[in-house]
Amino acid sequence: MRGGCHDGREGLCYAMSARYGNAMCLIAFAFHPDDAVPLRLIANRDERYARPSAPLARWRDTPAILGGRDLVAGGSWLALHRGGRMAAITNVRDPRIRVADAAPSRGELVRQALLSDDLPGWLAQLAEGDAWQYGGFNLLAGDARQLWHLHRGHRRLALQSLPAGHYGLSNADLETPWPKLQLAKTGLAASLDGGRWPDDALTAMAEHHPINDPARLPDTGVGEMLERFLSPPFIIGEAYGTRATSWLSWHADGHIEITERRFGPGGVHAGETSERLLLDA
Repeated sequence: MRGGCHDGREGLCYAMSARYGNAMCLIAFAFHPDDAVPLRLIANRDERYARPSAPLARWRDTPAILGGRDLVAGGSWLALHRGGRMAAITNVRDPRIRVADAAPSRGELVRQALLSDDLPGWLAQLAEGDAWQYGGFNLLAGDARQLWHLHRGHRRLALQSLPAGHYGLSNADLETPWPKLQLAKTGLAASLDGGRWPDDALTAMAEHHPINDPARLPDTGVGEMLERFLSPPFIIGEAYGTRATSWLSWHADGHIEITERRFGPGGVHAGETSERLLLDA
């Protein structure tokens, strides 16, 4: 697979990723607390290839955490805790959001969510104002019984406990119907309805053809050329693109299966890791 961010777009992609990067950029998930598999989730992480990160593994300094890790700021985009908790984050792409150059990394929120002794209370504190110090984000955190979504947008903080259902998150609020999000949710539904998890979901997340119709593109302030480049679920570039596709199944009997498939410049396959996390009783 080739294409994407090169030549005149190289600088634009680097500038954009410095502001919005290092998080999941597309997540589709099915949450049904009463099922044998209460949570299934699939996600793509988009980032500069030059930004150092560690693949899916148990963290040396916190062995209870399993996930990929940003080696610049120490946070993550998707991670699990063997105590029975999951957290993932997407960045919000909105030109109206202004944050200080020294703003803390949003990936740190994933780590904090996994380690908090009082997740609802910690999330409420963020929603009451602590989240303003960060750039825009969507934080998904919880377990097989209760899943929370926290949105930090432009002049808006919103926290909700999610009812059972199928959901999608990209770089706007929950369920904002961007074409890539709709495609991801369609793949998720087909995969579950047809008993082919995660095959149909993976096919949808691998779609790499940009949206050429300007009327279907979101307007997030980066210009039409870059909106088109960022429009498919799977982004192919030489400097910036989809670096990982991850999917997980949380089983009610007390274990989580997770796989991370990694990619390099040009969308070239760069490795795959699968883990089975046994949860503490």
